Amino acid sequence: MKKNFVLAMAVAIFAMAISVSAQKSANFSGKWSLDVAKSKLGDRNRIESQTMTVTQTASEIKIATESKMIASATSGPPPAPVAGGRPGGGGPQSYAYTIGKETKMDQQMGQNTVPVTLSAKADGSNLWLTRSFTFTGPNGDVTSMTKDSWSLGPDGKS
Repeated sequence: MKKNFVLAMAVAIFAMAISVSAQKSANFSGKWSLDVAKSKLGDRNRIESQTMTVTQTASEIKIATESKMIASATSGPPPAPVAGGRPGGGGPQSYAYTIGKETKMDQQMGQNTVPVTLSAKADGSNLWLTRSFTFTGPNGDVTSMTKDSWSLGPDGKS
């Protein structure tokens, strides 16, 4: 009797280990819209609307972002250009990440092409994205790094 109980426990533990290791990563594919009213974007926010189209496979995630910026009511110099977009961060931006592997791509930044390093890691319902680049500005080299942490809500829609 004791042998059967031990054997049954070993089989149960083995089955649970297999089910945990077979857990699929969340798929973030779809068209996502920023809810500006619910977002904490700060006092300097200029985003009127933003949509993100995500296409994800087991090995890759592609993200295309389109932002519409609020027109500035103040006079003065225009905002500085940002990587992959128009001055002030509006316009389209596209990135293709290889999950579990660092990748590089060239991105337009004003008049220059800048090498960008991308990395993505997926674990269950979580996804971590890192994007970094270095460019030479009027005061020397400037390095920018963006780290995003995504998790899919239980409803799969947020």
